Amino acid sequence: MRPVRIVVLGLSVVLLFSVPGWVQAQGSGDGFLFRAPQGEVSIRGGFNHATTGSDLFSFTANQLTVNPGDFSSATFATDVDVALTARMSMRFGFAISQSTTPSEFRDFVDNNRNPIQQTTEFRRLPLTASLKAYLSKPGRSLGHFAWVPARYAPYVGGGGGAMYYTFRQRGDFIDFATLKVFPDYFESDGWTPTVHMFVGTDVSLSPRFAVTVEGRYEWAHKQLSTDFARFQPIDLSGFALTGGFVIRY
Repeated sequence: MRPVRIVVLGLSVVLLFSVPGWVQAQGSGDGFLFRAPQGEVSIRGGFNHATTGSDLFSFTANQLTVNPGDFSSATFATDVDVALTARMSMRFGFAISQSTTPSEFRDFVDNNRNPIQQTTEFRRLPLTASLKAYLSKPGRSLGHFAWVPARYAPYVGGGGGAMYYTFRQRGDFIDFATLKVFPDYFESDGWTPTVHMFVGTDVSLSPRFAVTVEGRYEWAHKQLSTDFARFQPIDLSGFALTGGFVIRY
């Protein structure tokens, strides 16, 4: 499955869960100013620090002008929360992070003493479901006529799902047995289970809108394809720190 299709699938899942509640709130004529919200949609951006704890990353960093930090990248995430109780929600989420790093061999050049160049791409796209629990009440109802959000609403949560990843290298490489330079393309991709934990805080701007900050650690590993058969399973874990906007519905 191509990455573009995965992005469309992830956004479709998010919309599937968010639209019914949004339509119901709009159709009632009172939004949620007269009741507690049924959930929220968050859109966040930030940075995802890749753990790079497997030998494929160390081999790449040793041979090529790539540092372990080059596999970390900006990230985009969106979640839909569906309220289960006053302080607990079910969350459905999608995220994407991708790095593209040009490089060359550290210790070798070609016959014309030119650098031997290639590009390494690393992409992760988790689709997840989680339980989210607020550590204090996110708001309070004033009789039957109004719902007032708390200024700060810290929360924790965890869950699991599936992650699609791609590790791709294309360009010129060396046959270490003959020292010949050859063009080639190496790729490993696929789905793998993932689990995660997160902690964050919503800061209300109004009954409908808030800003949010969240830290999330995700664990995932996957056996590599035959292009990288001699390596251990790839470490897809990482820590993401994101911030963005929340729309309650």
